[in-house]
Amino acid sequence: MSQPSARRSGGRSARVKARATALSEDERPIFPGMTGGTYKPLSDIDVQNIHKAALKALDEIGLADAPQSGIEILTGAGARLGDDGRLRFSPDLVEDMLTKANRSVTLPGRDPQYDLDLSGQRVHYGTAGAAVSMVDVLTNEYRDSTLQDLYDAARITDVLDNVHFLQRPMVARDILDNLEMDQNTIYASCSGTTKHIGTSFSDPSHVKPCLEMLHMVAGGEDKWRARPFVSNSNCFVVPPMKFATESCEAMELCIEGGMPVLLLSAGMAGATAPSTVAGAIVQATAECLAGMVYVNAMRPGHPAIFGTWPFGLDLRSGAMTVGSGEQALLTAGCAQMHAFYGLPGGAAAGASDAKMPDMQAGWEQMCSNVMAGLSGLNMVYEAAGMHASLLGFCLESLILGDDIIGQAQRCVRGIEVTEETMALDQMAEVCLGGSGHYLGTDQTLARMQKDHVYPTLGNRSSPKEWAELGKPDLIQNAIKRKEEILSQPSRARFDPELDQAIRARFNIHLPG
Repeated sequence: MSQPSARRSGGRSARVKARATALSEDERPIFPGMTGGTYKPLSDIDVQNIHKAALKALDEIGLADAPQSGIEILTGAGARLGDDGRLRFSPDLVEDMLTKANRSVTLPGRDPQYDLDLSGQRVHYGTAGAAVSMVDVLTNEYRDSTLQDLYDAARITDVLDNVHFLQRPMVARDILDNLEMDQNTIYASCSGTTKHIGTSFSDPSHVKPCLEMLHMVAGGEDKWRARPFVSNSNCFVVPPMKFATESCEAMELCIEGGMPVLLLSAGMAGATAPSTVAGAIVQATAECLAGMVYVNAMRPGHPAIFGTWPFGLDLRSGAMTVGSGEQALLTAGCAQMHAFYGLPGGAAAGASDAKMPDMQAGWEQMCSNVMAGLSGLNMVYEAAGMHASLLGFCLESLILGDDIIGQAQRCVRGIEVTEETMALDQMAEVCLGGSGHYLGTDQTLARMQKDHVYPTLGNRSSPKEWAELGKPDLIQNAIKRKEEILSQPSRARFDPELDQAIRARFNIHLPG
């Protein structure tokens, strides 16, 4: 009886030692930009029908409320301006502009190791949103979000392996001047992480001074234009089928300034979009196709993300249902449309309606994150930290989300079937005169890291071991991890001379 126990103990020690060894990039079981697309909730005929319906909507219904500059850009490209003020787009115009669209977009990080290749169906997970509150897990309360919270979220994101980009997840409500809020949002994000960043502008006039700051961070306008590490998250439409006038003006300035744009259509199924999953996808597709025409009529090939973000709605109460199965289907269906057009695309997944990082949050966040990844969504926005139907953000949940996304990415990677992985030689060795188990074998040890993703905070110990360890609590461990991260200086902090120059030019609210 003692011999198997000894072998098992030795195998476990070897596995622990192997897990402590850092993996090279080509040995990691998961990594940014793995290819998804195996899950397809829409048939090929469904995709064609949605495409045709979107084209018909653009040709017959069109969009209202374009700014005068947008009217000139779009009519110059061939759009029709009706007596009702709506711009209509023929199928030929849409198809022509799609041929000019950029299909090989890379969103740079300030550090090149974090560049995001959006070609094909490569999958990346990150934050997003405009939460107005922070979740306090110690008091079970919500409070106003601040600039310091945004900076902390950026610093935490910077060290999480499975959160690949930072789009501003909350609003700095402690800054009352909107221009200063936009400038400080960029400062806090860029000084907190060197991963790619997404931000929004509350007024078109804010774009130019914010670009000035980005030129300073990049080391000059030419270096910024060569590697624009911040993109504009632009709600260019107000569903249903209306342009957001000021956002369009801001988008035009961002394009002129060399900033990538996320063309974001965020209809609410049953309120500002049709209540059916298919209908909401049709409208979002039509609106984003109009956005692609807009961008490529202005500057062919400018980097733009097809941002279909339809959200679910609980028709009993009118509450958003970002954690529902319907939301997961909306996002996965949109990802299929992105693949159909061959365009870089993004949508929302991983957010929760739960108010705290509890069991409800776990099932909601996992469901849509997995389905988004399997469907091959390039940019999975709001994938970690978001609660209360986008109203609250939680730093502890951001940290726990890194584990959730890790498991989702393992699903994206799928099953590798080769002579080695089918393991017939191992079966013969173990079963025909061998030990009778695979624990500690050379093959098991060789692939334990490459085949398996191990959670950072998730606990897999037995009840006995768990008790011996002091019954570790998931939330308490997340708090501890948060405090460890925030106790260290930001890896992305600016050179002191640059920081002094930025502070001399702009009113920065974070302490030096």
